This record gives sequence, structure tokens and C-alpha cells, in this order.
Amino acid sequence: MKVDFWQISRDPPARVVALIAARVLAQGERLLVVSADAEQRQLIAKALWAAGPESFLANGHAGAAGEERQPILLSDVCEAPNGASHVVFADGAWRESTGFARLFLLFGEDTLDAARGTWRTLAGAAGVERSFYRQDGGRWTKIA
Repeated sequence: MKVDFWQISRDPPARVVALIAARVLAQGERLLVVSADAEQRQLIAKALWAAGPESFLANGHAGAAGEERQPILLSDVCEAPNGASHVVFADGAWRESTGFARLFLLFGEDTLDAARGTWRTLAGAAGVERSFYRQDGGRWTKIA
């Protein structure tokens, strides 16, 4: 399982989720986006619908009709009725999860200590490949 830590410093989480979502869908995969914050989930939904001038990233909310057909599902829990192979923790809170090929933990200054703790905890986990990305200006740079 791949776990990517993305340290957000410039762009809002909704914009970063849209970037990740576009890449995941381009690979033919499905995505689950988890946030305990209902307002943040709404902002993410809007960002996904307005992702590009020629396209949008179709998405829906967990619990709504047709959730299993959504390529991107927004939820407050780490359950993927849409069969997602990738999950983004948009609110900076790590959740134990199984069944995903790739996990993205987005964090900022307010959740930096928790992200560091998760990084250390996963260091000894079997079958886990960790990566760390940081925003440098307008670009994402892989640090570790």
C-alpha cells in the first residue's frame, strides 16, 4: 500500500483534492474523499465540478442514491461503496483503513504534528511505501 503525505502550504485542500482526483481518474481508478467537516466536503464537491474549463470531475456524497456509481465519493467515514482503490484524507486526520491501494493524507500547519506521528508509526509497517510531498511555490516536490 502506498501512503502519500501532502503538506499543504499555499492551495486550499479542495484544490489539492481536485488535482489528485484528476490524476486518479486518468489512471482509470475510483476515489474516496474523507473529511469529518461537512462544509469542507461541500467545498471539495464544488472544486471537483469546476475542475477545468473543458471538463468536470463527477462526484457524489455517501448515502445519496447511486453512490456506488460515483467515480469520486465524498464521505465522513472511510468506507467506499463506490469500490474506490484510492482514498484522500482531506481534513488532515489519519484513519486506519484497509482495502485501498493508495492513500493520501493532506495536512497543513494545524495538523503537522499528527502527520509526523503517523509518518513515524507507518515507518515500521509491513507492506507500506511512504512518500512525502511539499508545495514549493506552485509546484509539488517529492521530499521523501
